[in-house]
Amino acid sequence: MDKVRRMRLAKDAMDRGWADPGLDLSAVAAHAGYSRFHFLRAFKDVYGETPGQYLTHRRIERAQDLLRTAGLSVTEICHLVGFSSLGTFSTRFKARTGLTPTEYRTRHVGRGAALIPGCYSMLWAGGFANAPGAVPPDSALTDSAIADCAITEKHGEDPTAYGD
Repeated sequence: MDKVRRMRLAKDAMDRGWADPGLDLSAVAAHAGYSRFHFLRAFKDVYGETPGQYLTHRRIERAQDLLRTAGLSVTEICHLVGFSSLGTFSTRFKARTGLTPTEYRTRHVGRGAALIPGCYSMLWAGGFANAPGAVPPDSALTDSAIADCAITEKHGEDPTAYGD
């Protein structure tokens, strides 16, 4: 089995168990069939970050989603996403987002940010550079493009078929 496939198996295990505060390097490395130390080097070589950094990013992303959409306290969210220390969670959250969890919630709650359809995200990001009909990265995000996206997202068909 090649190195990338082994790393994917381990990354999948991390994606499944990201909320478990007991998830440790040895258990994840076992999914790849490597020792802890060899796994650490191989994972960083393949993904550009350590397993700990990847896991922290996954947990912060989930915390962001919960802060936007759930009526839970910051402490509850901290524990739900797998951090055992509120201080560590807050420090890492601020390092990643530039805001404390409370500031993040205040800024983003009620905006529906967690419910953004995928096509809006792709329009905002400029689309796939290699895809046929891709939006060029320097083009503006126009109202008509957003309307077309919303209709396509809703109906799954060509927006012009509805006469909009």
